[in-house]
Amino acid sequence: MDVFAVPGLPEVRPGDDLASLIAERTDLRDDDVLLVASTVVSKAEDRRADLADFPAGPRAKEIAERLEDISGEEKDPRFAQAVLEESTELIMEAPFLLTATKFGHVGVNAGIDRSNVGDGERDLLLLPERPGESADRIRRNLDADPAVIVTDTSGRPFRHGQRGVALGWSGMPASRDWRGEEDRDGHELEVTVEAVVDELAATANLVTGEGDDGLPVAVVRDWEFGNHEGSDNLYRDVDGDFVRQALRGWEFARD
Repeated sequence: MDVFAVPGLPEVRPGDDLASLIAERTDLRDDDVLLVASTVVSKAEDRRADLADFPAGPRAKEIAERLEDISGEEKDPRFAQAVLEESTELIMEAPFLLTATKFGHVGVNAGIDRSNVGDGERDLLLLPERPGESADRIRRNLDADPAVIVTDTSGRPFRHGQRGVALGWSGMPASRDWRGEEDRDGHELEVTVEAVVDELAATANLVTGEGDDGLPVAVVRDWEFGNHEGSDNLYRDVDGDFVRQALRGWEFARD
């Protein structure tokens, strides 16, 4: 398997054709996997916003005041309002905002970015509204037919640091199902479902970087899904998400 970043992409502007920008800078193959950072997808889809677009309501003001009290740092209630409006559920409100986005992803601050926003006065970069459709659109506009994954970075419970994750995908299943197959000792696998779109997103993150590298797109080449059943069930169903249910009843308390 080979993984490489696509060099030379310009600053992406609203309305830019990402597929064309990428195709001009690399020769894609039908069996490639193209991984595109959500930041450039959001910029092309004009998902930049201004804090002034989110006048704070009472709930946002209450949240900001509590976070300010916990952290000792000033918090803008308009940012809390933006998070609320981009979310379907506020799972945790202290010591940080853990939310469920409208398309199912659970992460901090509804994935709203205040870095890599680009030039201009607007302060925020919102996630793509429907990243699966974004992946479909990029794929349709390419001459080749690779799978496409829209990626982001997020933390993981019980571990330090961030890693790449998939937000939307097209041209491949989200996971490959090993259940019913056998291990080396002949034991049947009963629970193993591998989230390959997340693994590929994390792989791409190794070559695209997190800072000022300016490399938001990567290609995975010579990787095969294999002869496995596939599934698009990446986000846990709420009724079976026991961690989410536990967090709903948890209350942050300082010593």
